[in-house]
Amino acid sequence: MATIKDVANQAGVSVATVSRVLNGNGYVHEDTRSKVEQSIRELNYTPNEVARSLYKRKSKLIGLLLPDIMNPYFPQLARGVEDEMQENDYRLIFGNSDESKKKEMEYIQTFVQNNVVGVISSTNDPDADMYTVLNIPVVFLDRTSSDRPSVYADGRQGGRIAAEEIVRRGSKAITVIQGPADVRPAQERFEGAVEVLEQQAAAYQVLKTTSFSLTDAEEFAQKVFSEYPDTDGIIASNDIMASAVVKEAFRLGKRVPEDVQIIGFDDILLSRLLAPPLSTIHQPAYEMGREAARLLIGLIEGQRIEKSNIEFSVEFIERQTTRKVES
Repeated sequence: MATIKDVANQAGVSVATVSRVLNGNGYVHEDTRSKVEQSIRELNYTPNEVARSLYKRKSKLIGLLLPDIMNPYFPQLARGVEDEMQENDYRLIFGNSDESKKKEMEYIQTFVQNNVVGVISSTNDPDADMYTVLNIPVVFLDRTSSDRPSVYADGRQGGRIAAEEIVRRGSKAITVIQGPADVRPAQERFEGAVEVLEQQAAAYQVLKTTSFSLTDAEEFAQKVFSEYPDTDGIIASNDIMASAVVKEAFRLGKRVPEDVQIIGFDDILLSRLLAPPLSTIHQPAYEMGREAARLLIGLIEGQRIEKSNIEFSVEFIERQTTRKVES
């Protein structure tokens, strides 16, 4: 891989001259500039972004931290962030915390060491010291914070909609799968669903879970039917859990949606490919990612921010794991 010294040697100029050409500052004679640019093309030289940021004292690097890249929902968020950042000439350094506080802290340290100028994080703990001590802008994505910039969906309303739909479609013994207690959006979904079930005096029970992980979903799905064998309606904590429940229902010979209705949450791409396709609560993940990127860019560039906490609406997507009803 060619270095800046290789470019300087081939062009017959100093490294400082090549740097001036790359960074667009300082005077460089037009003939010299042409030689340097030709050498860059011939050597296929790509500037080191970190080195350039240190030289210019202004980085174009952003740190993006997600909790579980195995969950298809988070790559949708990441794609929105990436597309918006790339269109604005920013680049991402990505970290996957696996919902581990230790890994999360290590990635934040890595971001700082690489001279990032901002961080977007889907952390479970927005108020943690590792964020409050950062002297660069931070935006929380798919997470809510009372006093920090954040972009999120209305999880409580999503839970309410899921409960309304499953009751309206005739389920009488409903199981609500409660997501991890330390994930605020999961609790907001759960609380919204329970509010409606209580208001409608619907019979329901709760299965608590400790993870959104793909690897744990099958175990929790089995517990739903072993602990509540008569359940005829399930509000899942996310689409991964709902998919595992659909699989387990078929393994037990239960018909979906005739014997048991299932509603997920997120509307990941996989949900429409299941057999039967999953009814779910849609969160606009890609749009949320782009909005978080726009918000962070505005903070970095000192723009006037009209609104630093941005909530997206959600909607019910009817597919084939719920029964049809008349409008």
